[in-house]
Amino acid sequence: MPDSPFDTLPARAAANVVLQPAGWPRPKGYAVGIKARGDLVFISGLVGWDAWGRFPPDFIGQARQLLTNIVAVLAEAGASPRHIVRMTWYVRDMDEYIKAQSALGEVYREVIGDYYPAMALVAVTRLVEPQARLEIETTAVVPER
Repeated sequence: MPDSPFDTLPARAAANVVLQPAGWPRPKGYAVGIKARGDLVFISGLVGWDAWGRFPPDFIGQARQLLTNIVAVLAEAGASPRHIVRMTWYVRDMDEYIKAQSALGEVYREVIGDYYPAMALVAVTRLVEPQARLEIETTAVVPER
């Protein structure tokens, strides 16, 4: 049995390079920049519903489902979380996000792993799906073979 659900994906090497200017403090939970070359994968803003359109009732449950959804789309492209170069998170309640940071970090590492792309976090007043607590757009780069 694989150690991770990503171990069964095609073995394409991650050629992404984290950009960290000398002397800058190392960010926690994201990268300042990523340099990548390969096939681009653009994932629309996804929400945390399951295949039947049902949402978990809480922020962390939706985040887990949403990250799982992103991994599923990446797999369709022959990619894995290590190929993600950028994520833009849209949250309806910044206070809810801040309160959930510790649990969110655990869920992120559980689903995505110990890999942190460039990220942005934006508070919004609403999302198209009324039950959605957050939405994430994702860009990945899969190195050419």
